[in-house]
Amino acid sequence: MFTDLEGYSRLAHGDERGALRLLEDQERLMRPLVAAHHGRKIKSMGDGLLVEFPNARDAVECAVVIQRAASEREGRVGAGSLRIRIGIHLGDVERRGTDILGDAVNIASRIEPLADAGGVCISGPVHEQVRHQVPYPAESLGPRSLKGVAEPVEVYRVVLPWTHAGGPTREAGPTRLAVLPFANISPDPKDEYIADGLTEELITVLSQLTGLQVIARTSILPYKTAPKPLAQIGAELGVGSILEGSVRKSGEQLRITAQLIEVRSLGHVWASTYDRKLDDIFAVQSDVAKRIAEALRVKVAKGEQERLDARSTSHPESYLAYLRGRALLSSVWSEPTFRAAKAQFELAVSLDPTNARAYTGLADATTYLGWGGYEGTRATWDRVRREYAARAIELDSDLAEAHCSLAMILWDDWEFDATERELKRALALNPSYAQAHHTYSNVLRDEGRVEEALRESELAVELDPQSVTLLLDRVAFLCQIRRTDAAKPLLERLNRMEPDSARYHTGLAWLYYAEGQWDRSIEECDRSAVLDPEPWAARIPQAWLHGLRGEPKEARRILQRAKGLPERAAPSWMFVVGYALADDFDEAFRILFKSADEHNLALQMIRNDPALEPLRRDPRFLLVLKKMNLA
Repeated sequence: MFTDLEGYSRLAHGDERGALRLLEDQERLMRPLVAAHHGRKIKSMGDGLLVEFPNARDAVECAVVIQRAASEREGRVGAGSLRIRIGIHLGDVERRGTDILGDAVNIASRIEPLADAGGVCISGPVHEQVRHQVPYPAESLGPRSLKGVAEPVEVYRVVLPWTHAGGPTREAGPTRLAVLPFANISPDPKDEYIADGLTEELITVLSQLTGLQVIARTSILPYKTAPKPLAQIGAELGVGSILEGSVRKSGEQLRITAQLIEVRSLGHVWASTYDRKLDDIFAVQSDVAKRIAEALRVKVAKGEQERLDARSTSHPESYLAYLRGRALLSSVWSEPTFRAAKAQFELAVSLDPTNARAYTGLADATTYLGWGGYEGTRATWDRVRREYAARAIELDSDLAEAHCSLAMILWDDWEFDATERELKRALALNPSYAQAHHTYSNVLRDEGRVEEALRESELAVELDPQSVTLLLDRVAFLCQIRRTDAAKPLLERLNRMEPDSARYHTGLAWLYYAEGQWDRSIEECDRSAVLDPEPWAARIPQAWLHGLRGEPKEARRILQRAKGLPERAAPSWMFVVGYALADDFDEAFRILFKSADEHNLALQMIRNDPALEPLRRDPRFLLVLKKMNLA
């Protein structure tokens, strides 16, 4: 923690005694609070302090208490102004006697000036550690280039309770919005598809506005069959505003109502009713999006306005078939699910050959079928998915899904620069596209860019908070890099969503693996394998644990039994980890080289897990990275 006293230098020039009294007041205020939060004062630097803490939570809580005390002091008669800036970062330091040095210290010192007087700024790593541990929200100020620091650092502003009520905050992050499923109040239940289509189109269109973070479809879908109070929905999704409405069809006429509600007050921000013909249903979404942007004071750029006015398809049934396919793709990883998704995308194309989104669905379904070993030779399915992605971009070059589909293809080819370019393009077109953030996180993990990968993973979960797949992936990632404190609240949420499921027990196995509780991790692998239709994906980690326990023979026995299974049941990266932890580096590298040659390797854990550092120090690992264009 670095602190700085606003106005001290100016005061010292005009009133030296007053400045000294202010320093003494600061010392009297801060000393007991720092001690109470287990902090250690390293040194004073004029009017500022350098303090270290045993953990990020203590540091942030201490900072908030300091600012509260300073704020309360200012309200007392004769107390004078004590306006402190505080910056906090988390990282390793080098000790020189009683002093500490290093990049972490430098970064903290550069973050402090970004705070308001009376405010607190924290870095991305600190936010990651405390976001579920302290009751104070934080608003992203975005990546900041700091003097003497090579890479930009994500910086957050802690929202202090006594300042938040005063109005808009400086450089606040995007407004978070949920579009609840529109209700079908038509006499005929078969008209449900119209309400569903309008809901999904509004999510898609609003997601394209950079000033909004719109919750993904998979996270709002449960509220269609299990409605809850708006305040509860707002809390579960972490949104400040909710859009809800209804659709009534009578012949060829539609009546659409929509209302925007502020979660905190449950007050109506905006409401409107539209009378339209059936063929004109999607024209409504453009007007609704504009009205919401105005109500939430979201600036709409020129390019965004053009996309608001564009139609994805003139055929509602084609669009709904596409949506059904996307829902299937994001559910269970299995051949029947992927086949069913592909059939829906094919139906969408048959109904509207110009539906660009349907071609992106076909590209992605083909990719997943290929990755699972369900689709014949790689040469065949690779050619087909490329054709689908190319057709989607030909039909709509400004479609985020198309650029994300192409990115996955380029990623398979180890073309990392081109992959990142396509993902950035996708996210520029649709900042709320959770799948693009998730894919980008995996790509960054391959590249060893851990902090950036964490941020993209966090955004994916924030945008699709009810997605068990994204949640479990983030839990696994946090455990792989030994940030278990951040993983535990996510595991609790996963258990609430899927009690006693295979995926929950897989998450627990990851947690115990990271904490070195080998026996408990093996028990959770057993439970997951009983519940999992592809049990070897849960069994193989048992080999890792036996290797870590110093039982290489048992580890190799498990791995040998799993050999010959299809890639979907026993991915090659799992064997690499198993043989590495069983001290059989020759076999681990044999699989690594073969998988890299076949473009069939998920490198994320191998690249980042601290337990695999001996494997990464082997000169052969550099050769693998060269094969993958990552050296």
